[in-house]
Amino acid sequence: MLLLVLIAVLGTAWIRVGGDLDDARSAARDRMAAVQAAERYALTLMAVDYRTVDRDVDRVLATSTGEAKVDYARDAERLKAATRLNHAVQTGVVRAAGLVSIDALRRSARVLVVADSVIRWDGAKTPPQDRYYRWSIQVTKLGAAWWVSKLEQVT
Repeated sequence: MLLLVLIAVLGTAWIRVGGDLDDARSAARDRMAAVQAAERYALTLMAVDYRTVDRDVDRVLATSTGEAKVDYARDAERLKAATRLNHAVQTGVVRAAGLVSIDALRRSARVLVVADSVIRWDGAKTPPQDRYYRWSIQVTKLGAAWWVSKLEQVT
């Protein structure tokens, strides 16, 4: 009888530890996915080319939701027109990104992103211009994917 009780206690402990490990792995995956979503969004924001600006804008809108989507959509036509008019080409690189916070249910997170870009104007004599971005990016988990829901410039 004592042996059966001991086996039951050890079995319960084993199941509990296994569940805790699964939760920890799931939380780590969510943290990583939130940061990756913010990094991808930042890269997408900086990848603008007058020859592909419609697709470029669509890619940004396709990975955003809420306030971020509304704000970007509001300015999209103006961005397209200026990009085409000036024959602008911007490329960028993410220098660093880090998770600031994630809510207890792992449905919303804030990520800081440091990125640099270069913008040039085809056919212009103006030299390329370096730009430096520091963003606080709010991401929200919808289903299994993380979407950018708010973007703020950090100074």
